[in-house]
Amino acid sequence: MQAQDYKIILFGDSLMAGYGLDSADHLNLYLEKDLQSLNIQSSITNASVSGDTTSGGLNRLNWSLQDDYDLFVLGLGANDMLRGIAPEITKTNLSKIIEAVLVKDIKILLTGMQAPNSYGSEYQQSFNDIYPTLAEEFQISLYPFLLEGVALIPELNQSDGKHPNKKGIQIISKNLANTIKNIVN
Repeated sequence: MQAQDYKIILFGDSLMAGYGLDSADHLNLYLEKDLQSLNIQSSITNASVSGDTTSGGLNRLNWSLQDDYDLFVLGLGANDMLRGIAPEITKTNLSKIIEAVLVKDIKILLTGMQAPNSYGSEYQQSFNDIYPTLAEEFQISLYPFLLEGVALIPELNQSDGKHPNKKGIQIISKNLANTIKNIVN
């Protein structure tokens, strides 16, 4: 397969959907440009839904997989954490999503999320372990923390302190592009 027509789907929540941003500042647009600068021509579908949980993602998965894709970027779990959903449930839902995507012979990039200390060390540890455990179990690519270099930095986030602003999305895009380059090559 040639990289000129690398078809990618972003399947996440508000962090990927562009919550609070102008449509011109959505992750898929920056990511296409960043990949192009790495000599990877791509077409990116943003199938992310603000507020989505892993359960919601699992429910809409078949609809999102109607097209053929080369790479499935899975970025769900943050809303599960915010709602205090048991990490075992989040992990099970993510496992089912991963299995359904792998059956279609699509590569997966799992983007991890991290629980803050305020959830208690037991929940934090259980939640944070979900992503590396699944990546190992299914032998898929992992980007350990979607908000790497952006989380908790006020000037890179919107006023809610949770959602990246335009500058934050640009950092996330560059980080993802470099990770995707390793998957494509």
